[in-house]
Amino acid sequence: MIVRSYGVLSTMSILPRTQPPALSLPLARGGSTDDLALGTGADGRFTLIVFYRGLHCPVCRKQLRELDENMDELRAAGVGRIVAASMDTLKRATISLDDWELTRLPIAHGLTDAHAREWGLFVSSGFKKGEPDFFSEPGMYILDADGTVFWSTVSSMPFGRMPVKALIHGLEYVTENDYPARGTVAP
Repeated sequence: MIVRSYGVLSTMSILPRTQPPALSLPLARGGSTDDLALGTGADGRFTLIVFYRGLHCPVCRKQLRELDENMDELRAAGVGRIVAASMDTLKRATISLDDWELTRLPIAHGLTDAHAREWGLFVSSGFKKGEPDFFSEPGMYILDADGTVFWSTVSSMPFGRMPVKALIHGLEYVTENDYPARGTVAP
């Protein structure tokens, strides 16, 4: 949801325990996010959706490599489905897969500006060589087995992302203690 207040455009978060927008994007290795059964609880309670800035971002490279290397630990912590998505083209997403040596993490491409904003992501315009004209800033969402948002974080800058190991430990705690989604009271 986009809200205009006092001439300032701001992004609103998707509240936990609510349904997020649909995510139907092509995957760089073929198929689509529809094939992943996101938010169904298949193969584990949680779905992890990671929105990344794109091929031009070295911080994204590090984050996605960590995710790729920790897929087994994420699954053990209850994450049955994982996908990373960006506004990159198929060509740029494929280069990311190859150059970043991602062997297990599904990469979706073709996120639109409007769709990024529906997910509450910030959108930036490129200013350096190698950056696309527009790209979304990073965000992470965990969906519960019923498809509702369980947890989220969104950033307006490339830094400040949740480390993968911290995410794994948090999910282990949630599962062991039957911890509910938090932040459900609207502002």
